[in-house]
Amino acid sequence: MLSIKQMPPEAKVWIYQSNRIFSDLEVKAIEKAGLLFIADWKGHGLSLKAGFDILYKHFIVISVDENQAAAGGCSTDEAVHFIKKLEQHFNLSLLDRMQVAYRKGEEIVVCHLSEFEKLATQKKVNESTIVFNNMVTTKAAFDMEWEVPLKQSWQRRVLA
Repeated sequence: MLSIKQMPPEAKVWIYQSNRIFSDLEVKAIEKAGLLFIADWKGHGLSLKAGFDILYKHFIVISVDENQAAAGGCSTDEAVHFIKKLEQHFNLSLLDRMQVAYRKGEEIVVCHLSEFEKLATQKKVNESTIVFNNMVTTKAAFDMEWEVPLKQSWQRRVLA
C-alpha cells in the first residue's frame, strides 16, 4: 500500500473528513480495512496503484496513480461504498461536506459550516486560521492547497 507522499503530482485524491477524532484502535482497524480495500481495488479490470492514508486521526485520504490504470466511475463508486461501510461500522460521518475542519493551535476542530460562520462573525476564526480544503482532487493540489489560511480557501466567504 502506498502513501499520498509516494504519489505523482497528477494522482487523483479523495479526502474524507471525520466528524470526530479516531481512537488509536480505530486508526489500526481503519488502516487494516483500507489495506484490504486498496489491495482488491480495480479500475476497468486492472489493479489500481493506490494509496491509503489516515492523517491527523481525522482524515482518510485515498489516492490513485492513473498512469498505470484509471479509476473510472465504478471504481469511484466502490470507494464511496467502502467509506459508507466505515461510517456504519465505526459510527462516523465521513461524507458530510457541510463540516469544516480547522486548526485551533495544535488541535483540529470540526464543526458545521453554519457554526464556523458564527465563529468568523465572533472573530474566533480569522483570515489566518488554517483550514482544510477537502475539495482538492490531485496530489499537487493536496500538497499546495489542502492546509491553507482561511483567506486562501473556499471557506473565505465566511469572512464577509
